[in-house]
Amino acid sequence: MKHGDKKLAAHLRGVLAPGDKNYNPHHHVDDAIGDDVGGVGGENEEGGGGMNAGDHPYKDSPQNEEKEQKELSSHNRFTERLKETLAHEKESQHQIVESMHQQFQEALRKEKEVVSSIKAGVKNIISHGKLRGSSSDGGSDTFNAQEHPSFDIGNDYYPYMVAPVPENYNFRNYEPLGGDRFAEYKDGESPYKITQQLRDQSDELARSRRYHVLNAMKHVWKNYKQYAFGHDELHPISKRATSNWGGMGTTLVDSLDTLWLMGMKDEFWEGRDWVRDHLSNDRVGDVSQFETTIRSLGGLLSAYDLSQDKVFLEKAEDLGSRLFKSFNSPNGLPHGSVNLQTGNSRNFGWNNNNYILAEIGTNQLEYRYLSRATGNDEYAKKSEHAFDILEQIMPEDGLMPLNLKDKGGEVVFANDHLSFGAMGDSTYEYMIKMWVQGGRKEKRYRDMWDKSIDGMHEKLLQTSIPNGLTYIADSKQGRIDHKMDHLVCFMGGALALGAYTDPDGPSSPRAQRDLKTAKALTYTCYQMYARTKTGISPEYVAFDSENDFHVPSNAAFYILRPETVEAFYYLNQLTGDPIYRVRISHVAVFLLSSCHVSRLCTYGYLPTIRLCSEGVGMGSLPEH
Repeated sequence: MKHGDKKLAAHLRGVLAPGDKNYNPHHHVDDAIGDDVGGVGGENEEGGGGMNAGDHPYKDSPQNEEKEQKELSSHNRFTERLKETLAHEKESQHQIVESMHQQFQEALRKEKEVVSSIKAGVKNIISHGKLRGSSSDGGSDTFNAQEHPSFDIGNDYYPYMVAPVPENYNFRNYEPLGGDRFAEYKDGESPYKITQQLRDQSDELARSRRYHVLNAMKHVWKNYKQYAFGHDELHPISKRATSNWGGMGTTLVDSLDTLWLMGMKDEFWEGRDWVRDHLSNDRVGDVSQFETTIRSLGGLLSAYDLSQDKVFLEKAEDLGSRLFKSFNSPNGLPHGSVNLQTGNSRNFGWNNNNYILAEIGTNQLEYRYLSRATGNDEYAKKSEHAFDILEQIMPEDGLMPLNLKDKGGEVVFANDHLSFGAMGDSTYEYMIKMWVQGGRKEKRYRDMWDKSIDGMHEKLLQTSIPNGLTYIADSKQGRIDHKMDHLVCFMGGALALGAYTDPDGPSSPRAQRDLKTAKALTYTCYQMYARTKTGISPEYVAFDSENDFHVPSNAAFYILRPETVEAFYYLNQLTGDPIYRVRISHVAVFLLSSCHVSRLCTYGYLPTIRLCSEGVGMGSLPEH
């Protein structure tokens, strides 16, 4: 007899009752319980409460034997009824699951209908040259809710709330719904009223999705532990472990905060034990100062911040002190590469030994925190020196070229390439986040941010043809380069953060401008996913005059970039609009269905990305 069945059998015989420490009314009964419970004269089992017939105190009394038989018969009838009830409940549960599946599929079908209607409406608006809310057509700044059915939000129309996702939903069966969805958000508007009821329903739906995200993380961690625990990377197809990032357990360290936030505490403490017992920088040679700071140093510091376990702080200070030797340059800017054994540092030959904008301005958050945690102010002061220099040489428009160099003892810009993408992105990001990290008291970081964002709006912000998608272009030699990296999508979150922390208030014209750009840009970033066959974004897109954008052949890959999802998160948390949760769920589904390599391993990058035929040219890429 199963352990749980023993307790239930004992309960049925009257041994356990409510209040008893072993009483549990929710134990399940299997088909054999009738045999186990029915025989009062059966073999004694621990906790079973049975007796041997020879020990029965009333065995010689016919009246008692007759009474016992009646009780036994009644008891067996009760057991049979119980089994029938459980079988009925099991069938009901199956029907409920099937109903949830049907509701989910029906909601997706209805959403497709709504999207088609919205797309038709937007195309009609574009074809007639009218903009939503323009005074010429008497419109308002909200989408016309009367043309579409409501989705269970009372009188407040919201078309994108679907049924909760069943726990056993098979994401392999999910088909991307295509591009141009949520078109009423394209220009950065907020077309729907965000009510508490809507937020509550969004929370309920998010909880059903969270189950699948958590299971994906469990799947990944289980296989990382089996095939590559303590190594930098796991190759998902070959299941081969490699340590190309210095052999510092990069995947493990960078995952610690995720494990904690997802409630995977057992796995977190396993990781802690590895960090305590095995993580050592004594034999690590040349590493990227930038990558190691944001992944390894940042990973250790975030694990410490969440758990307050001193092991993480000790390891972080050891690593930070070694990386910090990259600042021992003639001008105080950090070199791109540093040897963790010797402390020797240098810039990269492939970049003509220039300093890279993103690399000199993307370590201050970590070192400022390390200073506060250890009491060593040198980390903060020396890392902030990069912004002393940038503040002095920043152009009037706030847009800084990607390369810098020494010239006659001074730091100057070494080219004229402007970008909020690769090699430039995170220096702008750290401006606004240092402003927030410092309690919004360090005015110069806010001023530098605002100056750069004004310049971006004036010189780099573009809209596509024919659908008017918002994007931030590059500039080379004073000419616009109509491309946008996936990396640029961090700006959706950064602009929203800047708007909500604006010194003039979130309702100020500047804040409202930045928030509108954040929403419009993030819509474009979503289209970079939704318009592809797999639902996965390429590394960058090039904007053209026919179909908004296309995927160049050297950009047709995806390396698990997080920037778009980060923007969704910021905008959802700051605005409360569930649409950003909807988009996050779509990206998560695309990852679960497209990047899942095998049941035995993990998730990996896609080598080719192909656009859907709807509204975008197919190109000549092989279909993934």
